[in-house]
Amino acid sequence: MLLSQYRTEAGRIQVVARDGTQACDVATNKSLYELAMDCATTDATLRDRIGALGMGPVVDLESLYENGRMLPPLFHPDPAHTYLTGTGLTHLGSASTRSAMHEKEDKAETDSMKMFRWGVESGKPEGDAAGVQPEWFYKGTGHALIAPGAPLPSPAFALDGGEEPEIAGLYIIGPDGTPSRVGFALANEFSDHVTEKQNYLYLAHSKLRVCSVGPELLVGDLPADVQGHSRVIRDDVAIFEAPFVSGEANMSHTIGNLEHHHFKYGIFCQPGDVHIHMFGTATLSFANGIACQAGDVFEIGAPAFGLPLRNALAIEAATSSARVRVATL
Repeated sequence: MLLSQYRTEAGRIQVVARDGTQACDVATNKSLYELAMDCATTDATLRDRIGALGMGPVVDLESLYENGRMLPPLFHPDPAHTYLTGTGLTHLGSASTRSAMHEKEDKAETDSMKMFRWGVESGKPEGDAAGVQPEWFYKGTGHALIAPGAPLPSPAFALDGGEEPEIAGLYIIGPDGTPSRVGFALANEFSDHVTEKQNYLYLAHSKLRVCSVGPELLVGDLPADVQGHSRVIRDDVAIFEAPFVSGEANMSHTIGNLEHHHFKYGIFCQPGDVHIHMFGTATLSFANGIACQAGDVFEIGAPAFGLPLRNALAIEAATSSARVRVATL
């Protein structure tokens, strides 16, 4: 089952479900966040809850997408309670580009390659054991979550704005503080690779950018072998196109291990919060020497996830330097 959300002409959030090719409104006025929280409270499954609600009219998702009405598949009504985070060096092949960025002649093994090797050796523990922890980063709150089809704004001070095609896990935290995975979705974990390349300690700065997720959410398990594509389109011509692969068959960590090392922190288990956690990639146009420009369209697609994720790059206008006001008490 694939789930998505759009904004109705009246301004309300409408949930859509589809199995196969036909998409229908779910017969509810609740958002997917509200439905997921209801399920976490009652121990019902999302699939059963939607089945009990029933289907409404058939909808044209492509038309809604084209008209800018698609929404991220899951978010908290208060953006401050949506967390955007991710892990890197998790995919087989992901270390080569990163290591090349940070390679130094006086080091036999870069820090990136070392962390990747740890994942290969200990990222897939057996049973319920915890494996080695991955690289982890923070992207921001729901204020940085951009809808499918909307422009991805890059700050004027950024040195680069490039795509990172990934799979994201989408989660809600139940009333008792237990995380529940709602499903998986395509994600563009948009980053500043030039800033990161200067020094790997700038990774945190390079990740503080917007991202986009969706448009559809896959309910159920992540396929072991996700096969898709990543494109950068300029003036209707693909200037970059490469296979995009994910799933545990292509990863050095299990999804469970990545989830454990995120939700082991109590601060990430606050009832009612939403977490969108991106699992990493091995495909970057930046690694092929592509410098993206305003107006370039990023397209990330994989058949299991329905419609592809598309967003155009936009550059924000320059602003004055940040100033902190001294409060007078």
